[in-house]
Amino acid sequence: MSTNIRPQTVILIGKLLHPLTESNLIPFPEYREIITQLKSLATKGQPLPEIAPKLVDMKEAADMLGISLASFKNLEAEFPFKRKLVGHSVRFRNTDIIRYIVANDEATQVE
Repeated sequence: MSTNIRPQTVILIGKLLHPLTESNLIPFPEYREIITQLKSLATKGQPLPEIAPKLVDMKEAADMLGISLASFKNLEAEFPFKRKLVGHSVRFRNTDIIRYIVANDEATQVE
């Protein structure tokens, strides 16, 4: 018998775990990962896939978002993920972009 995780349960777990992040028993990135995975389980019935973190250039970032490079350059300041300078090259974390895509998918499903 399969039991689904309810969104209310995810919120409650988040509230229970948050004091543990403030006391440094759970690192904040780990807390975010736990909540992100639980949200995915609650909404989609499965965890997010394991993705190897890497830095991507502007063209790859634009491709991940399904937009042109020119559009990406115009909209870059509006995205929540920040650029990383590697020497003189601009890079972005692929995991930040994926989290943005997932969050946007969830937001459009709620509306």
